Amino acid sequence: MREATGIDIIKLEVIGDAAKTLYPDVIETIKACEVLKKDGFTIMAYTSDDPIIAKKLEDAGADAIMPLAAPIGSGLGIQNPYNIAFIKDAVNVPVIVDAGLGCASDAAAAMELGAEGILANTAIAQASNPMMMAEAFKHAVIAGRLGYKAGRIPKKPYATASSPIDGLIQF
Repeated sequence: MREATGIDIIKLEVIGDAAKTLYPDVIETIKACEVLKKDGFTIMAYTSDDPIIAKKLEDAGADAIMPLAAPIGSGLGIQNPYNIAFIKDAVNVPVIVDAGLGCASDAAAAMELGAEGILANTAIAQASNPMMMAEAFKHAVIAGRLGYKAGRIPKKPYATASSPIDGLIQF
């Protein structure tokens, strides 16, 4: 492809369990990443949602980390949001949440966690109305990114008045 088009971007996806989960073989992915980087490719590495592996992929030359949200095509959404956030903290390259998103709100959640993007296929392709679902994903990605950039309020176990209570007269 590179010789024909000059495009050197590649999504690196080494599947370890093709029969059932389509989970990536992270050890072989790291090895392949090193080889492809030496050949000058720009690599987007599909991987598990493990922040240690994500860092190892970055160290091996990955230009973007693509952790799965859930098994490919499952539509289960983000199974471990903490790991996506941990990956964001662990690496300095873009994080693109890939695999397992099922609806637009899953895309918004990924973006709210700080992902730079998402990759969706099955959720759109198998929707009753794929064009409408694609539009929903578009708006969800925009809303989620804006929400992330705006800065979420901290979660607290108890209520906090949103109006000032100084000078409040109680009877």
